[in-house]
Amino acid sequence: MSQNPITPWIKTTCAYCGVGCGVEAKPLRNGALLIRGDKSHPANLGKLCSKGLALGETLSETHRLKFPMIKHQGVSWDEAISTVAEQFQQTIAKHGPDSVAFYLSGQLLTEDYYVANKLMKGFIGSANVDTNSRLCMSSSVAGHKRAFGSDSIPGCYQDIEAADLIILVGSNLAWCHPILYQRIKAAKAQNPKCKLVVIDPRKTASCNDADLHLAIANGKDVLLFNRLLSYLADNQLLDQDYIEQHTQGFEAALHSAQQDKLTLELTAEQLQISTAELKQFFELFGHSDKVLTLYSQGVNQSIQGTDKVNSIINCHLATGKIGKPGSSPFSITGQPNAMGGREVGGLANMLASHLDFNERNCELVSDFWRAPQIATRPGLKAVDMFDAIAEGKIKAIWIMATNPAVSLPDSHKIKAALAQCPFVVVSDCVADTDTLALADVKLPAQGWSEKSGTVTNSERRISRQRRVTTTPGEAKPDWWIISEVAKRMGFSHGFNYRHEAEIFREYASLTNKAHALSQNALVLGDLATISDNDYYQLAPQQWPVSQLQPQTLHQRLFADGRFNTDNLKARLIPVRYIASAQACDQQFPLKLSSGRSRDQWHTMTRTALAARLCQHQPEPQLQIHPQDAAVYRLNQHDIAEITSATGKALLRVNISKDVKPGELFSAIHWSNRNSSAGKISTLGQSFVDPISGQPEMKATPVSVRRFKPLSQALVICRQSLELLEFPYWVKQTINGGFCYFIASELSPSALNSRLKALSPYQQTTQVMAESPQQECYRLAQSWQQQLQFSYIVSKQFDPNHYAWFAALFNEQDELSTLLSSLLSAEPKGTLTKGRIICACKQVGERALSRAIKQQGVKDTATLMTLTEAGSGCGSCIAELEQLIEAIHE
Repeated sequence: MSQNPITPWIKTTCAYCGVGCGVEAKPLRNGALLIRGDKSHPANLGKLCSKGLALGETLSETHRLKFPMIKHQGVSWDEAISTVAEQFQQTIAKHGPDSVAFYLSGQLLTEDYYVANKLMKGFIGSANVDTNSRLCMSSSVAGHKRAFGSDSIPGCYQDIEAADLIILVGSNLAWCHPILYQRIKAAKAQNPKCKLVVIDPRKTASCNDADLHLAIANGKDVLLFNRLLSYLADNQLLDQDYIEQHTQGFEAALHSAQQDKLTLELTAEQLQISTAELKQFFELFGHSDKVLTLYSQGVNQSIQGTDKVNSIINCHLATGKIGKPGSSPFSITGQPNAMGGREVGGLANMLASHLDFNERNCELVSDFWRAPQIATRPGLKAVDMFDAIAEGKIKAIWIMATNPAVSLPDSHKIKAALAQCPFVVVSDCVADTDTLALADVKLPAQGWSEKSGTVTNSERRISRQRRVTTTPGEAKPDWWIISEVAKRMGFSHGFNYRHEAEIFREYASLTNKAHALSQNALVLGDLATISDNDYYQLAPQQWPVSQLQPQTLHQRLFADGRFNTDNLKARLIPVRYIASAQACDQQFPLKLSSGRSRDQWHTMTRTALAARLCQHQPEPQLQIHPQDAAVYRLNQHDIAEITSATGKALLRVNISKDVKPGELFSAIHWSNRNSSAGKISTLGQSFVDPISGQPEMKATPVSVRRFKPLSQALVICRQSLELLEFPYWVKQTINGGFCYFIASELSPSALNSRLKALSPYQQTTQVMAESPQQECYRLAQSWQQQLQFSYIVSKQFDPNHYAWFAALFNEQDELSTLLSSLLSAEPKGTLTKGRIICACKQVGERALSRAIKQQGVKDTATLMTLTEAGSGCGSCIAELEQLIEAIHE
């Protein structure tokens, strides 16, 4: 690789989770992009996780949507914009403004979000604009507003280092927000008195450093925290002065909590934990001065998500553990700009600048935008929006930077709704998603590294995302696309933006006016008047902002005990535990939960392009307890067919005691683009929290049985293959091409013949090894001393083959070595790494095992020193510990 720089390092922000890590990127003359963490950014101090480190490997023109398209035909921007504007105008004229909708994404920049909301709510006059943040953060938003009077995160990341007790609730932070988890580990090392409690039905990587793991029954968080509030009251562990001076509703909240009050023994039995564990947790919370409760999707994605949030906040308010160093209830955001989207009104029930729908607020925004047709009532939330499409009430929708055909529950219904919708527009940077396949108009948007604007992370910190590379084809910024459509619809006076700095200043100015009216914490002060140059040079800013801040500023909200309610007092909310409406029964006796895997992101449209991110979990997996595996006659690496009331999925079995009997777990990332049946959103049902509208994703009743293929195969190919004929296939990116996992109802010999015929390299040199008696077949096709296509077919899948077989395109080895490996089914040369465990440093299982055995390694610190594994983001450390334990058993 040429190391001659054509630019200096450019500061930008990561495209993934809500930690909001600062990134430095350097384009090289050969088109490559170097990535490193920004040591000056207060969110990550130079650290990056495996996904962030691989950002440069996900920039591929091959997979990009480069030109506007109408009905699969390339068109000019002028024609595409005119078509969208005319179709929306005609639909509105015939059916009214509520017959159209926008569905947005936490992947958009704040400036994009702002312009989209301005067009729909301000000028079209409908609030039918919602976001995929509805699927992950809306219960937190609702809980914040009920308790604080506004959607405001009280704490900042520095509370991690200041806390005496850190509680993770429904969050596998070690995998999903690894940079914050590493801060927790470092804080515990610096302060041995600091305790970590993990509350999660599943044992995850986050439990490895926990002082206490409460594996409570799925969905019973309200029962736990209501009982905690009663315990605190019974044992004089409340802050009565704080309650009296700064809160309201305590007596009603306590009375409600006491309705759920059982003895410690009965509560522990209900929660499926021991009495000793429950009492230990209560004592830790009650006797720790500084308590930080970090919570995420295990809390939010529930039909009682809002109540769960408030049950946590109630305990913090009742003990005064809020707004102080080391003390806060802290919602950890799932997307890079979920917070920014909430700020500018991305949710259907909000106006811009955290304003609710009321006459006074609508008048303020209407006057500011000069938009007399402004929406005056909330619009449809995500699930209701797609129901309205299915019912024919919404007749035109514009989807931006998201993939609802995969991410929303009951995806069959979502696809059917979009398929029959008269007009579907999709803006995206990638060329092929489940949702794009249903679009009438496809609009190419700029992707990460090409677009410029701002994002806001989980601690309210606004950071710049800067342009680093050139844009392929004719892709444009989302704000530009939206503005051009708005102009064609006759709204030019509101959308004549020259660049994103103008949009940012307008948005900042609106926050100032909204703050003057409502006293919300969201205010950007002098940022409303910064110059273009100051905007492009903008260092991270944490709101509330009065004047331009040094980027190292850290501030907490509510430190003075004043909240955003009418009387400035926080509200404790009465909540009761309610069992989920999704109950298991004889037909569907098991409960499926969902979440993220370590190295993947959302629907894999970006992360699946980086080979190193595909190695950890190359297939969609089903975690199942050994007891259930025995009942359903499932063995490790079998394929399981999972069925719910709405659909089916096929997943590779992973038998593990990390899940409880009766409960299953699978990752959310797989779609119809990379698997035949790995998309688990087909299983989910549209049960939502009645307050927040957030779908329940953690408690789907399902049944499971063994899928019995007659043959299975591993295939590698330089080109992409079409494998729709097979009931089970999974596609994965590897260095130099693609790897496919196939399970077939054909015999091994028939599958061998079929794969041979499917090869796109029929005229190449070919070698084969066939063992009909063992029902095993191996083939390799090469051209000019380079392997092009190869497979292994057998009756049973052998997971030991995967790691070396997927590396057969490794250019470090001679073709003869690769062929010898294939024909003997034994890895040789550089193929002997084994399964990659550390994605950051590309350290394989064999090297780790060798170090452990030869050096007698008994701790991860020594193993990290010897191999560098775990020295990147640290998210693999739990697996390093498991490997050490397994070898020394």
